[in-house]
Amino acid sequence: MSSSVPAGWENFFVAEAGASAALAGLLFVAVSINLTRILAFPHLPGRAAEALIVLLSVLQSATFGLVPNQGAAGLGVELLATGLWVVAVTSGIQWRARKHRHPQSRPLWRVATNQLPAFAFVLCGSFLIAGRTGGIYWLVPATILSFGGGVFNAWILLIEIQR
Repeated sequence: MSSSVPAGWENFFVAEAGASAALAGLLFVAVSINLTRILAFPHLPGRAAEALIVLLSVLQSATFGLVPNQGAAGLGVELLATGLWVVAVTSGIQWRARKHRHPQSRPLWRVATNQLPAFAFVLCGSFLIAGRTGGIYWLVPATILSFGGGVFNAWILLIEIQR
């Protein structure tokens, strides 16, 4: 493999950009419609932000992957930064939310749904920076985990506002 992004990933990036943008848009509309009810629970606004962040991380990584003539190391830096950004922002949200934690919440699930996708982006970026272009395959679990985390957090939002 050359030092550029492996061929054949363009369709993956296009599909994931579209899917993540659609899911993030639906989440944004759902939060907007239920904003008053979500704001009534101190632990839910952060949860909404986390859901949006993990979905936008896929959009961001797919956008980076579509940059023409970009080398694998350049993409690796962008993906590493994406993963670290998700970890930093969601960790900050979770740290502030600890005092408003819902009695039935599962903190481990909340961390897992936001940190595992970010970890996969970090691995992907690190491998690409190191010249191991096969590391791009870490984008698949990063994307699946991000979609799963975003949908899980959105589901929690929908359930919690009904209690």
